[in-house]
Amino acid sequence: MGLLDPMNGPWRERLLSMLRIVSAFVFMLHGTQKLFVWPTAEPGQAVELVSLMGLAGILETFGGFLLLLGLFTRPVAFILAGEMAVAYLMAHFPQSFWPVLNRGEPAVLYCFIFLYLAVAGGGAWSVDAVLRRRKGASAF
Repeated sequence: MGLLDPMNGPWRERLLSMLRIVSAFVFMLHGTQKLFVWPTAEPGQAVELVSLMGLAGILETFGGFLLLLGLFTRPVAFILAGEMAVAYLMAHFPQSFWPVLNRGEPAVLYCFIFLYLAVAGGGAWSVDAVLRRRKGASAF
């Protein structure tokens, strides 16, 4: 296996799971900051639940938790990719075209990571994989 050959075998699915878990955990923190003002270095106030920021906080916290578990990975990741696209277009893009200037790099990265997860699934270490294995085992 050469350096540039595609990675196959168990590590491919494990690394996919690691990408999902780490991305979901960090993404979830954005939601908990909005909803519970945690973790934060400065005292603040939670956003109103019935607002765009409230909806974002709910999606980020609970959608991030589902992704962390790897439960309903594909549909949840697709919804969160859409949320990040909307967040970028509404909050960042009007300030500048360039993500590095408008502070939109996290939104762009999350959007494309989640879009990838929507296509690739949750990987080997996910509730989805466990359910798929059980369904396959009971089919025989």
